[in-house]
Amino acid sequence: MNALQISSLKKVLLLGPHPDDIEFSSAGFVKRMKDAGVELHYAVFSMCEKSVPAGMDKDVIKKELLKAAEFMGIKRENLYLFDYEVRIFPEKRQEILEDMVKLNRKLNPDLVLLPCSSDIHQDHETIHREGIRAFKNNMILGYEMPWNNFNFDSHVYVMLSEDDIRFKTQVLELYKSQSFRFYRSEEYVRSLATIRGIQVQSAFAESFEVIRLKLS
Repeated sequence: MNALQISSLKKVLLLGPHPDDIEFSSAGFVKRMKDAGVELHYAVFSMCEKSVPAGMDKDVIKKELLKAAEFMGIKRENLYLFDYEVRIFPEKRQEILEDMVKLNRKLNPDLVLLPCSSDIHQDHETIHREGIRAFKNNMILGYEMPWNNFNFDSHVYVMLSEDDIRFKTQVLELYKSQSFRFYRSEEYVRSLATIRGIQVQSAFAESFEVIRLKLS
């Protein structure tokens, strides 16, 4: 065997600083896990009301998140929504850590996905740092967001099919409020997935940084 099997995972926790971070970075992997019957839990730490484009309802991003989570097959009871103010996570570091510790006590997931170690966004950096404290005994992978990463160590690749990429573009389309972002385009999503796929002789892939890995 030259690859770990997704089906060996039982319970996975997805940590998103903001709505759509998991979708942009890891939706293909999420689909692969959903299809394999993995129990998925999703925590999002800000509803980003201060970042809502002018003229839109303040809760539009939260509504889009709920639709996206449902689309990805995440049960409502497995969705954990926090209301930290966007862009000031470092000021709330201790509270965020305590929320994560509670999640770990409740779930004890086999695997945690969180922002990678080179993510320069202050909110993402806080979720990364506090995440590895809260889940220091769990397996952890860091996800890629190139617009926030000056460098990225591609340690783990999840090979994706055309169906997986289509799923990813469809879930991102649910975030209408973010359509102005250049990396929201299907061209961007496919281009990055193609580059990562080439690195592992696959049509498409998503890549992740190993922060903590256990083999048995």
